[in-house]
Amino acid sequence: MAVETLTSIPLASLPKLSQGKVRDLYSLPDEKTLLFVTSDRISAYDVILKNGVSSKGQILTLLSAKWFEVLAAGVPGLKHHFLQLGPPSTAGVITAEERSMLRGRSMTVRRLKIFPVEAIVRGYVTGSAWAEYEKTQTIHGLPQPAGLARCEKLPQPIYTPSTKAEIGEKDENISPDEARKIVGDKYAARIEELALACYNAGAAYAEERGIIIADTKFEFGLDEETDEVYLVDEVLTPDSSRFWSKADYQVGREQDSFDKQVLRNWLTANGLKGKQDVEMTPEVVEKTRDRYLEVYKLLTGTTMEETLKSIQE
Repeated sequence: MAVETLTSIPLASLPKLSQGKVRDLYSLPDEKTLLFVTSDRISAYDVILKNGVSSKGQILTLLSAKWFEVLAAGVPGLKHHFLQLGPPSTAGVITAEERSMLRGRSMTVRRLKIFPVEAIVRGYVTGSAWAEYEKTQTIHGLPQPAGLARCEKLPQPIYTPSTKAEIGEKDENISPDEARKIVGDKYAARIEELALACYNAGAAYAEERGIIIADTKFEFGLDEETDEVYLVDEVLTPDSSRFWSKADYQVGREQDSFDKQVLRNWLTANGLKGKQDVEMTPEVVEKTRDRYLEVYKLLTGTTMEETLKSIQE
């Protein structure tokens, strides 16, 4: 039986605060928590595709929940916004039909002030970093060792932030110094420290399971009452990270990725990069979904379907 693809979330019981490329954000009655709901929408090159990828919202949500657990254990002092999968169990918050629809694709999180930067960490020279390095031997303007090959591991992971753009606009690569001007010295230092620590812990965990995390994007928020920085949003998913097979990895060439690379390659090959109202072919949808499901199983040790069965509606 075909799995329904939810590109819009029919949730009327809660006030919607915002809608991003993939997630919808709702206010909860206690006003201290929010409901993150992940749709099956997919974006590439900062553009949302016309159709979605079934089960994608559940894959991203359940994988993020796993990573919050892993990183909390592996990064001393790390605080994160994740409280529980799904909405609060309090009767009357949402309808039974809505609760069923949200199964596996929503999580209750702390309400925090979000910093307007993307905390990108790169462990390998690939993608836009490789394009820049080929020309200038820099990445985000930061000088790098001479002689690096395509997809080679960097001597140490580097923090390369970007702006956090509104829907319809593009994120812009910025230097760590520029990030400091946006969020302030104190918070910039903590964000960089946590981003690197989370990458290192995540990369070590993934490598034990046969996956290389080439680069990834983190987001952080501030608890204004305690003045503490929290890890927020999605974490180390195929939407926010570049995953490679450790067994197939080879320096000097592009790698086969467990992420959106199937979609990016198709868009580029067909002259559709950055264009609006593009509909993926069934083959691209299926290949992308298969890649997401495969890396989910490798990283968690279980299938997404098995995880869903363990979650009570």
